[in-house]
Amino acid sequence: MPFKGKTSLLIFLLLIFSSVATAQNWDWHIDDATIIDGTGQESYQADLLIRGNTIAFIGEVNADTISAQNYVDASGKVITPGFIDAHAHGDPLETPDFRNFLGMGVTTIVLGQDGSSPMVGNLDAWFAKVEEAKPAVNIAMFTGHGSIRSKVDIGKQKPSATELDKMTRLLEADLKAGAFGMSTGLEYVPGIYAQKEELQEMAKVVGEHEGMIMSHMRSEDDSKIKASLEELAAQGKYAPVHASHLKVVYGEGQQRAEEILNYIDSFREQGIEFTADVYPYAASYTGIGIVFPEWAKTESGWKQAMKERPDMLRNFLKDKLKQRNGPGAVLFGSGEFAGKTLAEASSLTGQSPVDLLMEMGPEAASAAHFVMNEELQARIVVADKVMISSDGSPTMHHPRAYGSFAKIIDHYVNEEQMLSLEQAIYKMSGLTAQTLGLEDRGTIKEGNKADLLIFDPKEVKARATFSNPHKLAKGFNWIMLNGELVRKNGAFKEQRSGVALRESH
Repeated sequence: MPFKGKTSLLIFLLLIFSSVATAQNWDWHIDDATIIDGTGQESYQADLLIRGNTIAFIGEVNADTISAQNYVDASGKVITPGFIDAHAHGDPLETPDFRNFLGMGVTTIVLGQDGSSPMVGNLDAWFAKVEEAKPAVNIAMFTGHGSIRSKVDIGKQKPSATELDKMTRLLEADLKAGAFGMSTGLEYVPGIYAQKEELQEMAKVVGEHEGMIMSHMRSEDDSKIKASLEELAAQGKYAPVHASHLKVVYGEGQQRAEEILNYIDSFREQGIEFTADVYPYAASYTGIGIVFPEWAKTESGWKQAMKERPDMLRNFLKDKLKQRNGPGAVLFGSGEFAGKTLAEASSLTGQSPVDLLMEMGPEAASAAHFVMNEELQARIVVADKVMISSDGSPTMHHPRAYGSFAKIIDHYVNEEQMLSLEQAIYKMSGLTAQTLGLEDRGTIKEGNKADLLIFDPKEVKARATFSNPHKLAKGFNWIMLNGELVRKNGAFKEQRSGVALRESH
């Protein structure tokens, strides 16, 4: 007999609710959790029931009326979505364990950054290899503009119509295969040679396939940052744009940060979708080629400069080092001087810092560069529509690769109270998922994938330092990925539970 009237309907809904909450085939019952759901809204108390890889029920559960294979008492702790690293590095085929990311609560990383990605035009095959390798975290992928440019073998010149057509077809193939968009690295070879027409034609393809553009912009120097943002915004007429690891090199103070943030807002007011990510450290990490002039950034260009105009190169490097806070502000992270500053390496070799750089060349090592202002960067960290990234890899000699997400809670929430815990979690999960279009991750809601953390915020610490950069973060001792427990009581499980995430364009 059909139900009639409001009372009957209410009874019917209560029966459905009761049947859901008392079903007997749950894999996990997480009891008495303080849920911070990744939306930025205030926390609330509820139980979670998980079936397979999915959050199946959120609400009040009577433990006596259900049967679950696994039970967790989460009282006194928070449960949040696993964090999403908006800008990461690493090779899931070579180093699939990725414990640096898991150690700081990251369950999804976004690769293919700075214009560089593997197997351009054949991303389907790469995804298949990733699935076979079974990485320890979920992998989202961008296709690299620089890698596409190199595959077409354009060189330094403007691409011809035929070459540009080849580039757009490679880009389209990767977008159809599941890339979330295209990344650019306009401060690096070969992206440095790309100009307006080329970038906008590529942006049109990205927009047609509902992707986004993530950009290591043309320059992050204070004197050039507005021009770089303007160049990216011009591509934003065709596709959503995103400034990677937003920083203002040589800029100082909160007021300067406000000026840059307001400039980005001006593009949003024009209808351009413009987001950014940031890591919470005042030192960058990149190849030492960053201090070399454009005409000496490649191996061949450097050798030619050493032969034909060494004095010009010497003077350029001398001025550049002075501008970038001197040789003590360059901390090598790879090569024979890893762990030493340029000043220390210079003292060891008996050479001047400039002569040592000239001997090494632009591709000899990577380094941390202490060229940023703490106050300015802190203001960017807490800004709207700015999500958190590490820009790190398992092997990088920089604490951001092991500490970024823990530092947000440790420093910005607990110590300085510049963010509420809810705001911080949103910046590390829901905002990034929303920006990328990850509809079933990044927030805690019924039907979403069970990428979850249970932790005590007061116990979270970023322990990595510049002298000891590979020290795991503290506090994220219970981690679930795709419904499988991958860390319990601080111990990592042997099985890897990550998947390759593909965007459906």
